[in-house]
Amino acid sequence: MKNSQPSAHLHLVFTGGGTGGHLFPGLAVAQQVRELQPAMRITFAGTGKPFEREHVTAAGFDYVEIPCQPLPRNLRQVVPFLRDNLRGFRAARRLLDQGQVRLVVGLGGYASVPTARAAVARGIPLVLLEQNALPGRATRWLARSADLICAPFAQTRIHLRCTCPVEVTGNPIRLSNRVAVDRPTGVRPPALPVSVVRRVGQGNTGGDTAASTTTLLHEPATTVGQPLSHDRRILILGGSRGARVLNEQVPRTLYRLGSRREGWQIVHQSGTDDFEQTVALYRKFDVPAQVVAFIEDVPGLLTNTDLVVSRAGGSTLAELAAAGVPAVLVPYPHAADDHQRHNAEVFARPGGCILLDQREDARRFDHRLADVLGPLLTDETRRRRMATVMRRFARPDAASVVARQILGQIR
Repeated sequence: MKNSQPSAHLHLVFTGGGTGGHLFPGLAVAQQVRELQPAMRITFAGTGKPFEREHVTAAGFDYVEIPCQPLPRNLRQVVPFLRDNLRGFRAARRLLDQGQVRLVVGLGGYASVPTARAAVARGIPLVLLEQNALPGRATRWLARSADLICAPFAQTRIHLRCTCPVEVTGNPIRLSNRVAVDRPTGVRPPALPVSVVRRVGQGNTGGDTAASTTTLLHEPATTVGQPLSHDRRILILGGSRGARVLNEQVPRTLYRLGSRREGWQIVHQSGTDDFEQTVALYRKFDVPAQVVAFIEDVPGLLTNTDLVVSRAGGSTLAELAAAGVPAVLVPYPHAADDHQRHNAEVFARPGGCILLDQREDARRFDHRLADVLGPLLTDETRRRRMATVMRRFARPDAASVVARQILGQIR
């Protein structure tokens, strides 16, 4: 049932980004809003990073850059923090006024704060979309000013001090993973069906910046070694920017596992910065693998994946649940408030995944990962039990539910 308001005069702004974990849920919801209200104008306000701009414009939405800075870590960062966020607040206020914006959706992270604050100052309804079991600092700070908060889990509520409704909607996922697909036992996963994006800047900038020159190269994955016959696929994911500990330790782990990896296709998303080093490690250890810098369609690939090793971002876990894929989760240890560990614990307690803390240094990480991963590679019954638990967390309709909640807040 479509919203009855005349959408030709409605303008909706999504604000936030910086990483795929914040951006992709917003894009999933925006696509659902567009289905419900085709004439509605939708704009994303973000940091200006090429990663954000490329994905937003590819999805057919407007994009504007809003100056912003994360919380300062030392005294030298205080002045830039105050200056840029004040500039961002003023730029966001102009966007809201000139664009006749009727509602703002905060996607979390520091990039969402200037525009969310401007919305509150202008009396424009604010909806917050949280992706984690332990809400991020931006969500917790803005919660008291929000009109609605959409949360992934029931336990998220206890960390929020607010008077507005908190709806447990699950995490919105991208459209290609709306329905889990079971592959019959013995049917080989297809060759890697993804576009790979490698970013080539002028010099080593250490990451995407607004000032860097970026070229998009769509190419096949780099295949290391002679591909072996395989019936199953293991996917290594470090998030949209990769995870160094996985890039450095998983090739070593798979080498240690030897014959136990036979019959497995290895696909490893490394991120841009560590791509060449990851390829070199697989070559050094003579482990056949397909290494990619970035996978455009992770949800589509998950439907033909049997096991995942990954970080524990909220969006990644929602996609794993929807596809029913068991996982070994290695939470990012420096995430704000250790929120990735909180996410992983939600899935680990009932047995959907195994949590491995990289900060526990009693033994080398590749030894500990091998101890966990080896039995999973050879025990299909256990993987199936884990997959069943993962599917219990699936909320494939979350994007549609959030979209309807948002439209209901427009005044």
